[in-house]
Amino acid sequence: MSAPMIDANGARIPAFGLGTWDLRGRTCVRMVEQALRLGYRHLDTAEMYDNETEVGEGLRASGVAREQVFITTKVCSSHLAARDLEHAAKQSLVKLKLAHVDLLLIHWPNPRIQLSETIPALCKMKSLGVTRHVGVSNFTPPLVDEAVRLATEPLVNDQIEWHPFIDQSAARAACRRHGLSVTAYSPIAKGRASHNKVLAEIGARHGKSASQVALRFLLQEGAIVIPRTSKPERLAENFDVFDFTLTKSEIDAVRKLAR
Repeated sequence: MSAPMIDANGARIPAFGLGTWDLRGRTCVRMVEQALRLGYRHLDTAEMYDNETEVGEGLRASGVAREQVFITTKVCSSHLAARDLEHAAKQSLVKLKLAHVDLLLIHWPNPRIQLSETIPALCKMKSLGVTRHVGVSNFTPPLVDEAVRLATEPLVNDQIEWHPFIDQSAARAACRRHGLSVTAYSPIAKGRASHNKVLAEIGARHGKSASQVALRFLLQEGAIVIPRTSKPERLAENFDVFDFTLTKSEIDAVRKLAR
């Protein structure tokens, strides 16, 4: 089964992707290749992950056509001055061996470089064809507001840490206000979800694991999820979340886990 699409300010983003943070070398190539063969159609990488070359290799090894895959990468926070951002974004294309990415994000805000310089430089990457869409990552609600105000192209996404144990309602409200989608990284809380009693009990009712419940919860809350794994068998388990639906009372029970 393929993942649903999320529409945001002109972008159509697959709601389920592979996070590649901390995946290196042949492991990264293999995970990307296998994920795409399983039906994943969204890959998330970053300049800072130092694996864009391997992500590109995995894409080509999979045999899946480039235009079928949504690829996100991010510019490092140390490269947010206008000239540095342009150089970094173009270098990402060289490493990935792609003509463009689908979404280019600012990885983290940098308080030493004004957003009034960074956001127009980011938007320029869209007008130059380096990326089809632009957005941000790890931006607080006030920074989202400021970034949208400064943008000359529509911002389509804020990528933030979001899982059942963290309350991101303020960030989500800011994104909703401006039509941005929200991508949840660390959606299973770096494995913590798999040991949670509430998630496990809900999972037992559906014949699913606690981690699958965490992912399903975020999907039903409107998130794009990008779980990362280095285990081939976990790739299939993570993706197997489209054949069940959490009830309202189950959603409420998971929401109560958030701090």
